[in-house]
Amino acid sequence: MRRSLIVCLLFLALSQQLPAAPAPSNPALYYEQGRQAMLEEDWYTAAEALLECLRLNGAHAQATGALAECYYALGEFDQALIWVRKARFLSRNDMALADLEAFILIALGQLDAADTVLAAVLSREPYNKEALFAASELDIARGRSSDAITRYKEAVRRFPDDRRLLISLALVLGNAGDAQGAQYYIKRALEQHPSDYRVYYYAAYLESNAGNLENALEYIEEALFHRPQYLPAASLLASLRYRMGDYDEAGRIADSIIAKDRTDINAWHLKSMAFIQEGKTTEALQLLITALEIQQDEFIRVSLEELLLRNTPIEDSRRAVYATWHFEKAREFRKKTLIDQALFEYRRGLRLNPYAKDRSEYADLLRIQGYPARYLEELRFMQDLGMGDRPINDAIESYNALLENALHRRWKVNPVELAKRHWTVAVFSLISPSSFYHADAGATVSSYIKELLIHNRNMAAANLELNQPSFSAGFRAAREAGCDYFIIVSVTESERDIAIKADLFVARTGSSAGAFYAYRTGNDRFRNATRAIVDSLTAAIPLRIELIRYSQGQGLIDKGRVDGVKAGDVFDIVKKGKTLVRNEGIGLLYAPADIVGRFTVTEADEEVSAGSISRVGFFDLITAGDEVLPQPTEPVPEPQLIGDPELRSLLRTLR
Repeated sequence: MRRSLIVCLLFLALSQQLPAAPAPSNPALYYEQGRQAMLEEDWYTAAEALLECLRLNGAHAQATGALAECYYALGEFDQALIWVRKARFLSRNDMALADLEAFILIALGQLDAADTVLAAVLSREPYNKEALFAASELDIARGRSSDAITRYKEAVRRFPDDRRLLISLALVLGNAGDAQGAQYYIKRALEQHPSDYRVYYYAAYLESNAGNLENALEYIEEALFHRPQYLPAASLLASLRYRMGDYDEAGRIADSIIAKDRTDINAWHLKSMAFIQEGKTTEALQLLITALEIQQDEFIRVSLEELLLRNTPIEDSRRAVYATWHFEKAREFRKKTLIDQALFEYRRGLRLNPYAKDRSEYADLLRIQGYPARYLEELRFMQDLGMGDRPINDAIESYNALLENALHRRWKVNPVELAKRHWTVAVFSLISPSSFYHADAGATVSSYIKELLIHNRNMAAANLELNQPSFSAGFRAAREAGCDYFIIVSVTESERDIAIKADLFVARTGSSAGAFYAYRTGNDRFRNATRAIVDSLTAAIPLRIELIRYSQGQGLIDKGRVDGVKAGDVFDIVKKGKTLVRNEGIGLLYAPADIVGRFTVTEADEEVSAGSISRVGFFDLITAGDEVLPQPTEPVPEPQLIGDPELRSLLRTLR
């Protein structure tokens, strides 16, 4: 009896200490628990409670819609779409669910489908505020910011104190370059919502983008005063400290973010960049290695590889480790017959580890592509490194005999010695802008683009400092170095996509020469976007060729099939030293009187081409060393811009 009484008393005491759990048979309690967690933006707890609610009652429409919203907030858009469509099936007339579906479809890039959903909503409810938000985001996703601004301004007239509308309009205006308009609307939001941490956060973001770092610092500290545990504000504070040169403090804040969320890869990246700025290369390398083990992030990998390339000897064992990753990826592409992508990965791997035996696979791909001379060059390089075995030695002997009558041997020239890149391009990023996601993303992308240009046979990247404090500093550096062009790279990104813009300028005048834009999403987006920029630049800058031999109406030029030259191509021959880079735009200026001949390609070898030459005018003024230039062509149309990923991400997460 006494024992039973003690057990009862213990049970009562424990039951008073333990929090009350929702009854396992009551889905409504789980739903309320989920909604409360959503108000606190604790999406994981909310999703757990809502899933439990739906386990007990699969037809609970509100819980189904709320779960879709949780997955949307977590960036799991595919899953969010499944749940929102289930919710719409359960509650067909709920326009809020239709609005949510439109937002999800925009995030997934299914813009036409989103347009259809919104058209149906707005036909029934022309002033549905959430539908107007979604329609504005759709305009931005389609690159029509001016339409979005008009729509937002109309909505603000109807809902003048709506915090989300005011912030959204400020963000879009700021992105469009209207700093004054952005300031007006964000100040209205601050006046009407003086205790809302989110308003201070976005005010800090706008000031940060405008380069007003001290003002941004005041706003972000105010945001953290109102919500100390708000991690996006802590991330922005770390970025501001980094940009202000306070690397110790930036690293300390990054450490505090990592302590709360070890998977926050952007905090790892910022801390490693702070170490690099402080000259702590060893610490930065170790940090990046650890971060890459946590998550296979492209920026982390590229930053790590660039650090290895700049600061370690070729023999460093870590180079071989990270080169192997590229070789394995190359083999995957090769299995899928994606030869260009395989070649790209082999080149990146060999840049890290030139002594890798995988070079034989790279050489074999060149052979398959129809470049036996380049294949032979690679085999000879391996032989010189002491890597020659019987198959390699036999292949060298066979291909040496096969190429006995090759064009370059008939003309007695060495293509390797003749290889010249006649354009020089400087690659820069500006120091002040720092990406919302990866610190100094512009510098990382610029460094990678510069690396890619190593393999370009038409243009060379100038050996100049990547980070420039301003446009004028970059202009001066490129001009004084004698470059033809310089590009300034800018990057915007979200957790799922990236947009890279490379503005091209004439180094002699500083005038605009063009703009190249690449937007990519999904896996390998960094890699694919940077490759697209380099490919666009390569296509836009015309071949610049030199006449290296001339005899009795026949000539040899220093470009071949690798460069896109083919039999039947016709070029102008211009007197040496008579060309000038255009003041603006892309191309060369020369007087018609300086055209001394025509070169018609009769035989295109891999790296050189032969052709017949006809003079222009009575006298033969053609000499070796003259320039051989493509005849003028139609200008390439400018690419269509996609909405800024960073802006779209901010609008999507604005609640």
